[in-house]
Amino acid sequence: MMPAWLSILVLLGFGSGILAVAWNGWRSGELPAGSKGLRAYRPDRDENPVAFHFFFVLYVCGGIALCVWGLLELGGMAPPLRWR
Repeated sequence: MMPAWLSILVLLGFGSGILAVAWNGWRSGELPAGSKGLRAYRPDRDENPVAFHFFFVLYVCGGIALCVWGLLELGGMAPPLRWR
């Protein structure tokens, strides 16, 4: 088990980082979404709106889930992260 304060910082940091990527993607109109062969796959809001909105919702839900987990741990209602 890692210390609770470090676990809270990791969860809130990763969650806010993922939300920042989602916000930047919403403003610019394209999101990073893995690779397609040897080049990066970045769905565009104009060319591929279904993939763009799918990955946007995925990023927002993941970021919010990590932030909520960190806040629940801050309140003592969730266990800290465990490292093996």
